[in-house]
Amino acid sequence: MKTADPELMRAINRLSVLDTIRRNGPISRIEISKHTEMSTSTVSAITGSLIDDGLILSRHEGDLRNATARGRPRVMLELNPEASRVVGAKIAATRMTFVVVDFCGEVLSEFSLPVRIDRMPINVIADLVEDGVRACVMDTGLALSEIDMICLGLPGVVEHRTGVVRSSPIFSDENVDFAAVMSPRFGIRTIVESDVHAVTLAHHWFGKARHLEDMVLISLERTLGLGVLHNSRLFRGAGGLSHNLGDLVLGSSADGMSRLASFAGESAILGDGPREGLYADAVRLGRGISHAQTLIKAKDVQIMSAAERAGDAVGVTVANIVTLFAPPRVILVGSSLALGKPFINRLTAAFNSAIPPSLSDVSELIFDDADDFSGRGVRRPSHFMSCMNRHGAQPARRFEQRSESQALSGGVKNGKSRDRHHWMRQYFGCLSEGDGRLRHSGGSRHSRSQSGSRRSQSRRVQRTGQLD
Repeated sequence: MKTADPELMRAINRLSVLDTIRRNGPISRIEISKHTEMSTSTVSAITGSLIDDGLILSRHEGDLRNATARGRPRVMLELNPEASRVVGAKIAATRMTFVVVDFCGEVLSEFSLPVRIDRMPINVIADLVEDGVRACVMDTGLALSEIDMICLGLPGVVEHRTGVVRSSPIFSDENVDFAAVMSPRFGIRTIVESDVHAVTLAHHWFGKARHLEDMVLISLERTLGLGVLHNSRLFRGAGGLSHNLGDLVLGSSADGMSRLASFAGESAILGDGPREGLYADAVRLGRGISHAQTLIKAKDVQIMSAAERAGDAVGVTVANIVTLFAPPRVILVGSSLALGKPFINRLTAAFNSAIPPSLSDVSELIFDDADDFSGRGVRRPSHFMSCMNRHGAQPARRFEQRSESQALSGGVKNGKSRDRHHWMRQYFGCLSEGDGRLRHSGGSRHSRSQSGSRRSQSRRVQRTGQLD
């Protein structure tokens, strides 16, 4: 009978402890023991090693100077924000947003570049991205060499494993190897990822799906995107492909196929507006939805009709997705939510009409139209996205070679890592593959609460209700 590699088991246990601290910190060692079902002595040994490596910090809860206080103050553990710094970027057709975040996901600097880049030559786009990254890093007072990784999020169909962008409104060409274009410019690891997958991870790690193992996220912008989370793992297509929801076929006729993007894409909605004047200029500059809000308030019939038509199409699509996956929560994000009641009310009504009666009470719809969502989509998942690669950041279940397991445990008998940055890559690489929680050797996982984030900014719309 083949026995488990003890070095690998220690590595998995260490990852599990670090992930528990990330999710629940500040947290005591006893609480970690309850979450992971490890013994307190094992937890103490692992956390001591993590402190030595600079990945976590300890602090006392309570006043040490208060002589009347009974018992010893609890020692609480949390991630060390100084352990790593990563650059994240969201590249859209009319704006680039860059952030530098620390190990806890807190923003150190932010830089926005309003520029229309769609259909520009690839080398010009690459120049703008490089300048944005360097400017954002400079604003932190850091050198680029002090950044661990860079991750670039783009709309469209992105092949996660290779960094090839198969199709995107950003590029005029197909199958652009954007990772190969950008990596030599920085000299550090550069990851290219689908922006909707980044936002899905953002909600799973920090937002309205923080304690959920299964959920669906739908992004409603110029490109319609889909993120599916199952067992705390992103569902990807062959080669790690992302999903372009806009290509979904809703029907066919003698004129051809009717796809979702032709009803609910930003271009389809805004195309019914005035062809010239202020509105046309706003659309050209990427501000069309904002201007459409003004027209809706003025009861413009054409724009309201386009918003309602889009709501109908999205509502039916959401019902189909719930029929396929039956997730406990569907989160809808993106600029199209700013269209307000004409869009959201029709979406909700169409969903209620299309959903099978047997699934009518399964999925909760969450409309997240927070103004800072796009920024959060870059900030929060960027340091996790940075490890979404298969070179030196394999998930724990794939660690089979002895040399890798030795590296995870530090390569020395006392278990202390010689390279904390290697450890951080292993940690986040494991989780970015979708493992929101890790099993320790021989134990089971605890169930999580299905509650939403404490800082929820969404408007919740019941399936039978209307937007006030």
